[in-house]
Amino acid sequence: MSIKQRTKSLRATGNELSDTFIQLEVLNGHHAKAAAFPSFEEKLETLGFAPLMSADIEIFQLNIGKLCNQTCAHCHVDAGPDKKHEMMSKDLLDKCVEIIAASPSIHTVDITGGAPEMHPHFRWFVEQVTALGKKVISRCNLTIIVANHKYLDLPEFYARHKVNVVSSLPYFTKLRTDAQRGDGVFEDSIKALKMLNEVGYGREDSGLQLDLVYNPSGAFLPGAQVTLETEFKRHLIQRYDIVFNNLFTITNMPISRFLDYLLESGNYEEYMQSLVDAFNPGTVPGLMCRNTISVSWEGYLYDCDFNQMLNLRVAPEHTRHLNDFDVEALSRRSIVLNQHCYGCTAGSGSSCGGALE
Repeated sequence: MSIKQRTKSLRATGNELSDTFIQLEVLNGHHAKAAAFPSFEEKLETLGFAPLMSADIEIFQLNIGKLCNQTCAHCHVDAGPDKKHEMMSKDLLDKCVEIIAASPSIHTVDITGGAPEMHPHFRWFVEQVTALGKKVISRCNLTIIVANHKYLDLPEFYARHKVNVVSSLPYFTKLRTDAQRGDGVFEDSIKALKMLNEVGYGREDSGLQLDLVYNPSGAFLPGAQVTLETEFKRHLIQRYDIVFNNLFTITNMPISRFLDYLLESGNYEEYMQSLVDAFNPGTVPGLMCRNTISVSWEGYLYDCDFNQMLNLRVAPEHTRHLNDFDVEALSRRSIVLNQHCYGCTAGSGSSCGGALE
C-alpha cells in the first residue's frame, strides 16, 4: 500500500498525532494501537555504543519555518500552507549568524523547512552565512521555484551564492511523485530542475551542486542508493534532458504523517519490525546526530531533525536554546535516543546526506 497524498496537516485535521507526546507513546508501545519493540538504547548498550556521544559540531541545521506550499504525505515536519505563524524571528536568525561566525568547527549550514524560501528573511540569511565562508545547503522542494513569480529567480540567487540545492523527488514518473506529494508536483518539479540546469546546477565542472532525495512510497526500506542513483540519472536524462549530481536515499521515519499512515494502513508493526530486523551496527559511527546540531524555528536545540519533530531536546539542560548556546558542552553531549532511531540504523543507514554505508 502506497502513501496517499494529503491536503491538510495533522494539526489542521485535529489528529491526535499532532501531539508529540502521543507519537512517543506509540513508539514506546504505550498506546492501544501499537505493540512494543526492543529498546533501541538497550540495543546500543549491548553493543558497547551507549551512551552515544557527539563530536565537534560541523553541521548547523536550521528549520527556518514550517510554512510550505505543499502538504506532502510523508512529511515528518507536518509542514503546510496552514503553518504561517511557525516561522523563525529575525532576532533568532541574527543569533544564528552570531553563533555560526563564532564556531570554527561549523563548516556547513543546512537550511530546511517547510519551504525555507518562503521565509521573509531567507535570502538575507543565506547572504550572511555565505559571507562567512560557510557552505550553505537549501532543502528546496522544487515546486516553490515555479509556484509564484517572486520565486522564479531562485536558481540565479542560488547560483550566485553557490548554494548546494538538495531537493526531494520521490520518483522519475508522474504517477508515483504526485501520489506522494500532490497533483501537478511532478510537472512543476521537472520545470524547476530544468531551470536549475540552465544556470549550471548539476553540470560537470560548474561548481553548482544539485542533489536529489528519494523516500520510499510505502512501508518499506529504500533500495541500494548507488543502484537508484544510476536509474534516476538514466531516466531523467533520457526523458527530460535533466542532470544532477547525487541521489540520497532516506528511510521514512515512523513519526508524524508517516506514522499516521502506518497506523491507518495497519502497517505499523510490520514496518517497525523490519527496521529492528535490519539494524546495522556499522551505521552507528556515521550517524548525523554525532556532528550536527538541529535548531527549531523557536530556537530550541536538538540532536537531529527527527528528534526536533518529537520535541526531544538536547541532553545538557543549560544549553537547550540558541540564547544559551554552549558549543563546548554541545560538542561532548550524550545523544538523546528513542525508538525512531531504528530508522537511521536500518540497512545501509539513513541521514540527511543519504545512506551511511
